[in-house]
Formats: sequence, structure tokens, C-alpha cells
Amino acid sequence: MKLIKNLFLTLMLAFVSVAVVAQPVEPVFWKTSVEEQGEGTYKITFKASIEQGWHLYDMGPYEVGGPMATAFTFEPASDYALEGDMTAEGELIKHYDDVYMMDVGYYENEVTFSQIVKSEQGAVVKIAAEWMCCNDENCVNSDKDFEITVGAPAAAESAEVVDAVAASAGGSLWGFVLSAIGWALIALLTPCVFPMIPMTVSFFLKGSGSVAKGRFRALMYGLFIVVLYTVPIGVIIFLTWLIGGDAVTADIFNWLATHWLPNLIFFAVFMIFAASFFGAFEIVLPEKLVNDSDAKSDKSGLAGIFFMALTLVLVSFSCTGPIVGSVLIQSTSGEFWTPIVTMFAFSVVFALPFTLFALFPTWLKQLPKSGGWLNSVKVVLGFVELALGLKFLSVADQTYHWGILDREVYLAIWIAIFSLLGLYLLGKLKFKHDSDMPYLSVPRLVMAIISFSFVVYMLPGMWGAPLTALSGYMPPMQSQDFVLTQGGAVAQSSEDDAAVAGVKYGDKLELPHGLQGFFDMAQAEAYAAEVGKPLFVDFTGHGCVNCREMEARVWSDERVLKLLREEYVVVALYADDKLKVDEADWVTTDAGKVLKTLGKINSYYALKNYGVNAQPYYVLQGASGEQLVEPRGYDLDVEAFVDFLQRGVEAYKAQ
Repeated sequence: MKLIKNLFLTLMLAFVSVAVVAQPVEPVFWKTSVEEQGEGTYKITFKASIEQGWHLYDMGPYEVGGPMATAFTFEPASDYALEGDMTAEGELIKHYDDVYMMDVGYYENEVTFSQIVKSEQGAVVKIAAEWMCCNDENCVNSDKDFEITVGAPAAAESAEVVDAVAASAGGSLWGFVLSAIGWALIALLTPCVFPMIPMTVSFFLKGSGSVAKGRFRALMYGLFIVVLYTVPIGVIIFLTWLIGGDAVTADIFNWLATHWLPNLIFFAVFMIFAASFFGAFEIVLPEKLVNDSDAKSDKSGLAGIFFMALTLVLVSFSCTGPIVGSVLIQSTSGEFWTPIVTMFAFSVVFALPFTLFALFPTWLKQLPKSGGWLNSVKVVLGFVELALGLKFLSVADQTYHWGILDREVYLAIWIAIFSLLGLYLLGKLKFKHDSDMPYLSVPRLVMAIISFSFVVYMLPGMWGAPLTALSGYMPPMQSQDFVLTQGGAVAQSSEDDAAVAGVKYGDKLELPHGLQGFFDMAQAEAYAAEVGKPLFVDFTGHGCVNCREMEARVWSDERVLKLLREEYVVVALYADDKLKVDEADWVTTDAGKVLKTLGKINSYYALKNYGVNAQPYYVLQGASGEQLVEPRGYDLDVEAFVDFLQRGVEAYKAQ
């Protein structure tokens, strides 16, 4: 049994490592600066550092169907004025592109864009930047808002602001960092970690030397903990880049995000972690590894401190391993640097108490005593792991149309999980390593109230309530078998309705909020021409969290639904659907590759025609295939989305 556990652990760590490195590289880093030119004029520069293997398109302009040109839009204001046009300094590469069928220009490595502004009194200049960066197989559309002060003393010194711009990939970097910090605080309260604090502090108390030397040793101890958690991830990423280069592509990322195999493995990992937290078994590293590290911690100098930190990391692994694994798996849905940044945040917070108590040992007297409450923390984490793990099974279920985890089934499981969590917090359930609970503490009561309140919030979802706060985690509303309408009737979905109406792939796919539409571009274009309406093209995905949020928070607005129903022909193109289409619908790429699944065909269509490989992405298309207005991506501003749709209708009628 022990051999099986160690083997599973090794495979799990290896797979997480692969998942971490297989992220699309963040292509562009921006640096802005301001230089005073004299007589109230200033030169604002935007220096773009471009990742190796990627290229940034120039300022164009390009015709419809071409790449998205780099553009800087200065917000008009009375306290400054633009002088001349924006210029670019860098090696411009121009060639005829077979995909876009036009001459295009782009920059590699770096380029600097400059604009002269004039301001007598000084001003805050607001700029909205948009650009597209591509490599051989992937394109990323990004945007960024800048606020740059001209006329202030700091501007005359050319103060530079570095801005690492992340591509939108289904999650905020700050969100991942805050999540990692929260997990680290929880990890400190587990029974494998909390008792280690006074034990490790004794290592520093028995040491000899000056106070300054003792503080230095304590700081190095904390630093080594951070290094041991963060550096291995960074090394794996660097080696992969060094060996594989641009092989870290969107295809690999898409496979990890949507293929049934990695999603089922991630699901199994979360379930096994949960079982471990419940006390079924412990996931431990080989004893020899831990013992060897502990033996070397008796050495003097930095080597002894390093092995002391390594011993802590290894001994606490049975509790921190599942948490670290969860953090890494969740962060793999972000951009290239997210796993490193999140693990750094986790390790800093995790190491901080050990460092502080080593610096100030007298603080130990204020720590609460170890006891059964530590195991309760593990059990609560087990319930959370159960709930989070279902997301991976749901992604596989949606992309392959298995139909085993529809929305109401998913909700029913979550309701059961958090109901059991509430009962556990009240002392009505007891696990293997739990101590007797003679009375109910106030913190447990508060957490039980929160847990049951969450259950009450979810219950209406069983009858079709939108539950917008959970829209990113739940399967889409259209997967629910029945929805209670406002009149009290139950509206049952029928997979045959769309098929009878002749909608291609309508027996497998549905639009949200009862909208009627298409899932094949050619069929949608033909129908749009027949009825004389513009097309609303929705590039989406089953595993796209931001797509579900847009549908739940933006599409649900009555004005949006009215416009989509009455003014547009809606077509949803799923980029991750694994449905194998008929041979007559196969697509051969310019490189000669034959695409046989609906998702790959739609992804290729988006990349070739719009230069994007991200979801959600919304295009309003006219009668001749032209874009009516600038496309939109993920943005929860309902008013802006309504305006986007209205401008599309006006542009179509003006043709």
C-alpha cells in the first residue's frame, strides 16, 4: 500500500509539472516613460519587450480580415493636445501573409512607440492600448489602460513604470495570488505544520553566537523555505523553454484545459487529496528522503539551516502537498508566469510565521495549544477539495457531451457537500482522527452558519435560479433538464427541438437563456442573408469560465436578450468541443493538416479570420462578412455590451 501511495505521488507531481510548463507564454511587457521636450511639450514612449518567438503587429491600418493593428487611443481632454502622429522605432518586418492574404508588418524583440503631447499646466493623459501578438501557432489579443502624468516634476526625471501585461486567460493574477495566500494561511493551521513551529524554533534557541547572527540565521531559514517551494517550479519552466522553445503552444494548453484525460486526472487528484484529509490515509514522501534531510540539518552554518528548511517542507508534505497541488492545478489556467508568482506568494506567507517566531521566540507563549482543532482544519479542507474537484469532471463532461454532470446534478452534489460540512462543524459528524467535542465553539458556529447559508443560496438553482455568483463554476444553464418559469410552470429542455428545426449540431449544443441560433458558421450566414439580419458570432468554449460569467451576468440583461432575439442571428462557435463532424465538413488548414472535430475547426476559423485564439470573443458581422464594429472580449460592463450591440445594428442598417 505504501509503495502505491508513493508511486501515485510521483505521478501526480510529474503531471502537475507538465501542466505548469504547458502554458502560453506572456508575449509582451510594456515600459512607459515621459521626457520633457521644452516649451510645454512632452514625449510619451511605450517600449514593448516581445517574448522570443512572438511578433507584435505594427500600427497598420489593415482592411477587414487582417490582423489587429497596434493602436493607442488618447482620451480627449482640455488640458493637453497631441502634436503630430504616433511614431514607432524598431526593426519593422514586412511580408505578404498567406493567411490574411495581404501585406502585414510586425516587430520582434522590441519596439518603442512615441507620441508628443503639449500641456501648459500639466495633465494626466489617459491612453487605451490594444495590440495583437502571435507566434507560429497562437495569437493573443490584449489591451491595457495607461494613465501618464505630464508636467509633474517626476516626469522631468523620466521616471519609468514597468507594467507586465497579462493576456486574459480565464483568471486574474491577483485572484490567484490572493487564493494562494489564503491556502498558505490555512496550511499553517494543519496538524502537520502547526506543531512544527515551536519545534523548529528550538533549533535557533540552542545555537550560539550574537543576536545579529541569530537573526541572520532566522531570515535565511525563511528564505530557504521560499526557495524550496518556488525555485523547482521556475527551473522546470526554464528547462522546458530551453529545450522545447516555442513547443509550449496553445495546442498543448488547450489539450490540458479541455481533454478528458488531464481533467479526469485532476479530478482524481482532488478526490484522493480529499480522502487523505478525511483520514483515509496519508500521502507521505519516502521516509529515507526525510530522514537523510533531518540528519544533515545538524550541520553548522547555512547548510544546516537549508536542510532544516528542507526537513520542514518534507515532514509537512502530507498536509501541504494537497494544498500545493491544488494551488498549482488551479493556477495552470492562468498565463505563463502565474504558477511561479502564486507559489512565491504561497511560500512567503507560509514561511513568515517560522521566520518571525525564530526571530522572536518569546512570541511562542501566545500561540494556542495544539489539539483536535488542527484535524478539524484538515477535514474542512477535505470538503472544499471535494467541491473544487468537480469542476474538472464538469469540463470533460461538457466538452465530450457525456451528460453525467448536468447543472442540477452538479448543484445537488455541492448542496450535499456543504450540508455535510455544516453538520460536521456542528459536531454531528465525526472522522477517524477527530477528538471529542464537549461544546460548540463560536468560530465553528459561525462557519456552520456560513456553510448552511451557502446551501440555502444554492437551493433555488435546482429550479433554474441563475446563481450568478457561481456562474464560473457551474455547468451552463442550458444543461439543466428543467427550469421553473415565472408563471410556475416547468419548462423542460428537449435535445430534439433544435434537431427537428434543422440546426446543425443542435442535438448536442444549446444557447443560454433559451436563445435560438446556430452552431455552424455557414448555416448561420445563409440564414442571416435570408432574414436580412446581422450575425452575432460568439466564440466560446465549454471549459471557458469567463464565457459562463458573461452569459450569466451580461447576456441575462433584458436589453441584451431583446437585442439578440430580435435584431441578430446568433451563432455560437465552441473552440473546445470534441464532437467529430461528418467527413464532408472536415477542414484542411493552409499547412495541410486535416481538422476533424468541431472545436478544432472553430478554433482555426477564429484564428484565420479574426486572428484570435481566446474565448469569449464576440464579433458582429454584416451581410458581406465584414465586421460592423470593433469586436469585444470578456467585459462584465452591461451598458457597454448593450451599446456594442446597438452600434452593430446601426452600422448594419447604414450599409
